[in-house]
Amino acid sequence: MNGAYKERPKWKGEDMPRYLMILDYQGGTDETPGGMAGWKPEEVQGHMSYYEALNKALTESGELVHVEALTPPDQAFVVTSDGTDKTVTDGPFQEFKEWVAGYMIIDAETRERALEIAGLYSAAPGPGGRPIEQPIQVRRMYHGTDGSSVDDTIAFGEASIE
Repeated sequence: MNGAYKERPKWKGEDMPRYLMILDYQGGTDETPGGMAGWKPEEVQGHMSYYEALNKALTESGELVHVEALTPPDQAFVVTSDGTDKTVTDGPFQEFKEWVAGYMIIDAETRERALEIAGLYSAAPGPGGRPIEQPIQVRRMYHGTDGSSVDDTIAFGEASIE
């Protein structure tokens, strides 16, 4: 699923909370040298089929807004600008496990549902069909027109979203 974002559904009269889920290259419980490059073809296929089925189910439920896989960081650029001139450098060049591999944007009625969906992504199968326990970063997206707050339960500097 790529392309334009869908309009936010309503929940309790307000825009439904939207979450960004970031997938990186941390292997979870998989310690195969070279990551997926060291997996058997059928293990890679099983892994990708799991994601396809999960994405389909979340699309059908109306929860998946957008999903993308990203090119490797060696094809990325960092841009800085003073408003007049820009500087473009290759990179970023952080450690392999810190590379962002892709992301998902979901609409979820509750924080608990967002975390449940992240758990489903984390449980993607790896070698031997075992869940790899891939770490998934979950971040609620701001939706206020001024960007100052999500709702009454979050403010800059607070450690958690209720």
